[in-house]
Amino acid sequence: MPEFNWTLRGRCYKLGHDVPHPGGVIPAFYITARETDPAVLVPHLFEETDPGFHTRSRPGDIIVTGRNFGMGQKGAGYIAMQALGLGLLCESMSMQAYRAATAEGLRVLPRCPGVLEMCETGDDLEMDFLKGHLVNHTQNRVADFEPVPVALRELIEQGGNAGWLAHWQRTVGAQEQARGEARAGT
Repeated sequence: MPEFNWTLRGRCYKLGHDVPHPGGVIPAFYITARETDPAVLVPHLFEETDPGFHTRSRPGDIIVTGRNFGMGQKGAGYIAMQALGLGLLCESMSMQAYRAATAEGLRVLPRCPGVLEMCETGDDLEMDFLKGHLVNHTQNRVADFEPVPVALRELIEQGGNAGWLAHWQRTVGAQEQARGEARAGT
């Protein structure tokens, strides 16, 4: 598994305040259908707010949003963002949205006051999620926010819940199984 990169550098994609997950991030159909295949979801990311976004985005690009990002049913859009290698900075998002984003292994900071005013779509951004340090290279601006909590780092590094559980099974789970088999054989 390649080393996880906590620092992203890419273009800014700026959204406003109160962007709902259904419709604003991904069409509601994919959420209610409980679609989880990144290959199906990626072409529909921001389809209703910026058609063709997935063809222009590249790994390292950073989504910057205002208050109340991702309200409503969620999940599918975060799968697509993570699959594209994007980061997410929000002035605010609900705990439910934050939990869904981290569960998919998305690099996200949910409390970045004033971030919307310091960026424009297309700006060259560099974000260190471990330090909470943002550099807008286009506008020569810097800001510091709360970094990713230590308790969530391993979960995100492993690709979210599914990746963490697979990693656990390969390491701890395999060791426990071997110990159990050894005890059963004695």
